[in-house]
Amino acid sequence: MSDRSWWRNAAFYQIYVRSFQDSDGDGIGDLQGIRSRLTYLEELGVDALWLTPFYPSPQVDHGYDVADYTDVDPLFGTLADFDELVADAHGRGIKVTIDIVPNHTSDQHPWFRNAIADASHPDRKRYMFRPGRNGGPPNGWTSAFGGPAWTLDEQTGEYYLHFFTREQPDLDWHHEAVQDSFDEILRFWLDRGVDGFRIDVAHALFKAQDLREMVEPTPRPPFGDWLSALMQPELHPLYRRWRRIADEYPGDRMYVSEITIENQDTIASYVASDQLHLSFDFTLLHEQWDAGRMRATIDRVLTTLGDAGAPATWVFENHDVTRLPTRYGGGELGRRRARAAALLLFGLPGAAFAYQGQELGLEEADVPDDDREDPIFHRTGGDRKGRDGCRVPLPWTTEPPTFGFTDGEPWLPMPEDWGRLSVEEQEREPGSTLSLFRSALRLRPRHDRFAWRESPRGTMIFDRDDLTCVVNVDASELELPDGELLLASEPGITTTLPPNTAAWVRKGTT
Repeated sequence: MSDRSWWRNAAFYQIYVRSFQDSDGDGIGDLQGIRSRLTYLEELGVDALWLTPFYPSPQVDHGYDVADYTDVDPLFGTLADFDELVADAHGRGIKVTIDIVPNHTSDQHPWFRNAIADASHPDRKRYMFRPGRNGGPPNGWTSAFGGPAWTLDEQTGEYYLHFFTREQPDLDWHHEAVQDSFDEILRFWLDRGVDGFRIDVAHALFKAQDLREMVEPTPRPPFGDWLSALMQPELHPLYRRWRRIADEYPGDRMYVSEITIENQDTIASYVASDQLHLSFDFTLLHEQWDAGRMRATIDRVLTTLGDAGAPATWVFENHDVTRLPTRYGGGELGRRRARAAALLLFGLPGAAFAYQGQELGLEEADVPDDDREDPIFHRTGGDRKGRDGCRVPLPWTTEPPTFGFTDGEPWLPMPEDWGRLSVEEQEREPGSTLSLFRSALRLRPRHDRFAWRESPRGTMIFDRDDLTCVVNVDASELELPDGELLLASEPGITTTLPPNTAAWVRKGTT
């Protein structure tokens, strides 16, 4: 694949479909709602969309429990709506990538319903049903959402595996029928024009067949390197098989994997030239606002993936983590740091991923417990708040209570003061976070060249040819290098950079 492939340095925009824009007044975002906002996305300057699951689903985990991989849930529209969205996006030069959820299905998928109804049905082999041990589950594996990862099938006395909710049974990828079915599923969407797939929990598909124990650390860490029975060698031939399917199609179709581990060598093994194209790298997302630690993380990612011939990916927010301004201290301090991080995000070489609302500087919303829907909250008895706070619908206008998201009642309540952060309000302000994102996306470098400069402790400075990115994390006032100030994370910056800010400077010519 040529180094000019679009995905190598693309700016992706993640759309959490149910929270982006509602078109029919039911309080849930949908495909026509996205289509109605394509002008906004075009003006923002993104290269590609990533849509979270919109397939038929009981919505136990808000679409990540798929009941049919080749259709659209009526909540979100129809296949015709999807086709129109893809055509309109392509007409504006915007690629469309979609979530694929291959680790597990919904318990309402016909395969699982067959498997539960009749233990002799061929579909039972598609799932990980196993006999118990010593009067209990086959082993002590735990669910990412709390509690055991096994549920008893009382009719047969066997247990089935689910690394998420019990309504999300894990598929057995050692069964050839599963692999064949997903070949067909990938081709179904590639035939409809999708430009690529984000592979949910891409490292988890195959489980060690000896069901070796894994002891979950307490508290549960953000990275899954401890999951030693996952990341099996069988993944590599599978992803070579998937790569061959993508390569059958024109237009550089691509895969980006969700692999929530920290070990860069393991991540790099999945993005070899004949396997996946990109892998989300969560190390910077989970890093502290600390210049030394961030620089070390950036170096580790660039070196390891560069040795594998793959571009880096950078992300600070998604639908599973607390909003960045809140993680970075909240309030004015958190917003300043998040704005500075935006120039770091778009200044680094490789692909960048932004999450809807990140361009507005949204903080984590305080969702009342009675309104929370995330299964993590309910399965842990409220010990873990879950992810609802970053999934609250977007504010488009200044008018409460739904701020242009819907004519009905939004599926999650929206903060009363979000009018001040709305698209409508920020489009009036030249110094808004939205304006900063639009400028950064317009000006960001589109090549792989990168070099650090020496800089004081608490800062990061690097060159991208004639553009220099300067980030002052927590040092004293920093003098900007010579050149034209292209963009600063805060208004009023001219020749020096205070802490918690960043700037792009174009080198002067001699």
